[in-house]
Parts: sequence; structure tokens; C-alpha cells
Amino acid sequence: MLDSAVFDRHIRGMRTLLTALSAAALLTLGTVQAHAQAPVQQAQAPASNPQVAEVERYFNSIRTMQARFVQSNPGGTVVQGTLSVSRPGRMRFEYDPPSQLKIVADGSQVTMWDIANRDFGQWPIGWTAASFLVREPMVLQGGDLTVEKVDRTDGMLQLTMSQTKKPNEGKVIVRLNENPMVLRGWSIIDNRGQRVDVALNGLQTGLPLAASLFKFDGPDAGQIRRGAN
Repeated sequence: MLDSAVFDRHIRGMRTLLTALSAAALLTLGTVQAHAQAPVQQAQAPASNPQVAEVERYFNSIRTMQARFVQSNPGGTVVQGTLSVSRPGRMRFEYDPPSQLKIVADGSQVTMWDIANRDFGQWPIGWTAASFLVREPMVLQGGDLTVEKVDRTDGMLQLTMSQTKKPNEGKVIVRLNENPMVLRGWSIIDNRGQRVDVALNGLQTGLPLAASLFKFDGPDAGQIRRGAN
């Protein structure tokens, strides 16, 4: 679920990002021709939407991606780092110093650790909001998520989604460039209105990424909790 109680500092903000929603894909936006100065358009997304199908094809064509990210947390803190993804099932969020936070999905579970804050946690990847990046195949219509609306303005598409069976447990807003289609970021809003924003920069796809990126490479959990390096 989405739990705003974990937003006190940036690691807890990221924990919320990771545990926010179920394993269903969170991205559904599509390519639609629009003028740069066109006003914002909003519409309820139908059960079958060609724009959504286009986004499915976009993500399902990607095997690897890497980008810099900037994460803005509810308390006003801003942190950044590098995101690496290898579909299906693997991803890594590595935060820039002085943060020691790292988050790795190895295909079956997500491990988060922060030696400086003596924090360690593991979850099935299906419990994480960010699992939309690595789900294979990505299915966005008739699944576990409902598209509530699509916004279009200035060449950008923004899709608001919620869990089909638990629509009151929060929302995910995903942003893409419209033409050419490029993922630009997402936001997680919990059921108390707390929000984490992630913006991507310099996204590259099709890169060769080492398998070691997607393996837990920290001390064991006991050492981390004792503050050992």
C-alpha cells in the first residue's frame, strides 16, 4: 500500500516509492499528434485505448535503459542518482554521495540498504511501485491498473492511474515526451496526499549493462544494522 508515515527522510521517501503499488504496469501514455501550444486536454481513458497500446509497444521494445534521476520528497529534500534497468525483472537505483542508499531488484526481490542509516529491507518485486519498469510483458489495458485520465500539453503526455481493485490507495502519474516517445518520470501519491516525484534525464536505451549491477553487493543485513561498512 501507500504509506505516508515513511516520508520523514529521503530513504523513507524511496521506500514509499518502492512499496506504493502492486506489480502491475504503471505506465500508460501514448503518442498523439498535438500542437505545441495546444491547451491541456483531459479525458477518461476507455477500456481499449490506442494511445495506451502504443505505450505498451514502446516499453515492451526496451531491453535495457539507464538515466540520471532527481527525486523530490514531501519534506522538501531533493536527492539524485543513477537508474539502471534490464528487462525483465532487474533494476538498480544508486544514489549519489553523500547518500549511501542503494536499491536493487534481481528479478525476484527488491533489496534496499543504507549503511549510513543502518537501514535494510527486502520485498518481492511484485510489491513495488517501480516494478512497472521491469514487468514483462507490460500490459496496460484490462489489467490491475485503471487509467483515470490522460493529459496532453506542450508535447508532453501525462497519465494518472490507480489500482483497479483498490482505487483509494493512491495514484501514479507517469510523464512521457509525446513525439518521439521518451519516458521523463513519474510521481507516486499516497492515500494521504503525500507525493514523491522522480524526473529522468539523459535516458538511454539498448545499452549493454553488466549483470553485476543487479545483484546485492552490500554487507549482510546484520552488519548493515550494526553500522558496519
